[in-house]
Amino acid sequence: MQITDLNGFEIEVTDLKEAIKQAKNLKDLHHNPPVPSDKERQQYWKDLYEKLVTLKSKIRA
Repeated sequence: MQITDLNGFEIEVTDLKEAIKQAKNLKDLHHNPPVPSDKERQQYWKDLYEKLVTLKSKIRA
């Protein structure tokens, strides 16, 4: 299975359940105090998480 990230790169997903778990954990991470790249990283992981969940729902359908 493959998905395309926000940067246009194809990512091979070999363990969908684990990928969803990791993306879910990373999408809300930030530094304390926040650094400028936090929002960009959160956006990246949130997008990846949503794509993985969508992929999971398509597989079940």
